[in-house]
Amino acid sequence: MSVKIPSDSLVTVYGGSGFLGRHVVRALVRRGYRVRVAVRRPDLAGHLQPLGRVGQIHAVQANLRHAGSVEAAAQGADVLINVVGILFERGAQKFSAVHTAGAALVARAAAANGARLVHVSAIGADPNSSSLYARSKAEGEQRVLAAVPHAVIMRPSIVFGPEDDFFNRFAALARFAPALPLIGGGATRFQPVFAGDVAAAIVEAADGKAKSGATYELGGPEVFSFKELMQFTLDTIERNRALVPLPFPLAKMKAAFLQFMPTPLLTPDQVELLRTDNVVSEQAARDMRTLKGLGIAPQSIAAIVPSYLWRFRKTGQFNRRAA
Repeated sequence: MSVKIPSDSLVTVYGGSGFLGRHVVRALVRRGYRVRVAVRRPDLAGHLQPLGRVGQIHAVQANLRHAGSVEAAAQGADVLINVVGILFERGAQKFSAVHTAGAALVARAAAANGARLVHVSAIGADPNSSSLYARSKAEGEQRVLAAVPHAVIMRPSIVFGPEDDFFNRFAALARFAPALPLIGGGATRFQPVFAGDVAAAIVEAADGKAKSGATYELGGPEVFSFKELMQFTLDTIERNRALVPLPFPLAKMKAAFLQFMPTPLLTPDQVELLRTDNVVSEQAARDMRTLKGLGIAPQSIAAIVPSYLWRFRKTGQFNRRAA
């Protein structure tokens, strides 16, 4: 295992202003690191400043589609962390550009600077998947390890926390829709993991406490079917809605139209993702390449999700932002 990097060292976090990135930045500054947040719009990263002391966090411009900006953001850093990811494609923001080519750029920057690298992928990354998202994630992992064999890869299941894109999306939908769809019958299994726990795992890897060159699969303490997660959401916001099975072929037809919304409710590629369970593998569990293997006890959805979904209840204040 490599030597622990001093906590006052510089860490560059690509995508540090996003949902997961904010948790990573918070965990790093609490550990004492100086953090360089590399994002496309640094002028929109001001919300991160209160997380650390004066001068501990600063934002720079970087776009994973532009090699020069990626390299510039890596200069002088002891650790690079890549949490950049997209859930659907728009314009130049393609899965291949962000998850594959972009990941390779960050890895080459890490190699050039002699920096430790932590790369965030996803459970379900598979070069043979019918999902372009999953294939791009798998190819990104391959390119990362080709450039930096000692890189640590983190594969979380669906990540939850305030402003997540899963529970918030379906809770908002349930506010107006008479029913929620159970794509593929709702049998797909998930192991939701708290964003704060994923961030803690990433910081452990930044500290040098993860196995060099290993891939960790991060899941919460419980496995749920898609149907169970929909029912949990409805129970949490105290709304009665029908849960209607939607076969995969029909879901894909509907997604063909929904994908053109500004923020799609569903895309054909997401339907393909739902054909495969999204849980920690038995092999990863045996090898302790999990949160438990990093000494982290994962938090449950029951302990966290109600704290931010309350605003979707009939008596709640929908417009109030979650803490």
